[in-house]
Amino acid sequence: MKIVAIILVGTLMSSASFAQQPVSGTVTEVDRINRTLAIRPIQSGTSGAAAAAPEQFKVQGGLSLETVHAGDRVTVSVTETGGVKTITKVDKP
Repeated sequence: MKIVAIILVGTLMSSASFAQQPVSGTVTEVDRINRTLAIRPIQSGTSGAAAAAPEQFKVQGGLSLETVHAGDRVTVSVTETGGVKTITKVDKP
């Protein structure tokens, strides 16, 4: 019974890392060769504060980067697996 409980806890913990998280911000860098995007998150409710640093994301295979350019405002869906954040969907408003 203990083995089943340990497996169940491990499964629940690993599935939490697959949950998609939305991120909105401005694209600061597009690297089509290495398939990465850098996005500066949108700050909410703070005036006069320093801008947040851009965050680097891998882009899932099959997603086109041809329509994404530096300066574009985007909302992306991100999954994190093993400490690597990967964009699974890109929306431009």
